[in-house]
Amino acid sequence: MLVYTLDAAKESKYIDKIIVSTEDDTIGEVARREGVSVLNRPEKLAQDTSKTIDVLIHVIENITESYDYLVLLQPTQPLRKAKHIDEAIEAVVDYDYPSLVSVSPARNHPLLLRQMDLSGHLVSLIQSESTVRRQDFSDYYVVNGAIYINKISDLNRAVSLNDNQYGYFMPAEYDIDIDENMDLVIFEAMLKLDRGG
Repeated sequence: MLVYTLDAAKESKYIDKIIVSTEDDTIGEVARREGVSVLNRPEKLAQDTSKTIDVLIHVIENITESYDYLVLLQPTQPLRKAKHIDEAIEAVVDYDYPSLVSVSPARNHPLLLRQMDLSGHLVSLIQSESTVRRQDFSDYYVVNGAIYINKISDLNRAVSLNDNQYGYFMPAEYDIDIDENMDLVIFEAMLKLDRGG
């Protein structure tokens, strides 16, 4: 997954420097073999409870060069292409966005989402008329985690990347977030389709 992300980053017309932050020796070796810089991540930033924003601030504090924007590309979203990265960067620069996040169409419309209490009683998340035909549903998008772009001067520990202000639309076929084994099976099937067989 890391190599797919690194390949897309290296093919970008605009990314000046690629840094992999990791505490894992194997990941570090792969990144070095791919010709990118590796920053050793402290153990305290490599826990299940660690926040991404803290990792990004650690990266910024440990580079000597000065940049205007930071582009975060999570390896768990390996289907994003260089063209997506470049289009997102172009949107940020052309419209002077302070922050941007990639989004894809929501698979489940919020009108159909429910919470269920211990007795089995369902409560709608959105208090709205739900007799609308599915074909008439308004568009909703989900943050897909593939691309985050932030002005470095605006980054601090209170920033939530998922709350970045502007969206970059990515079609659903590029949206897979690999969190469990089933996601890997789907990813491999999507790669076969992308390669025509």
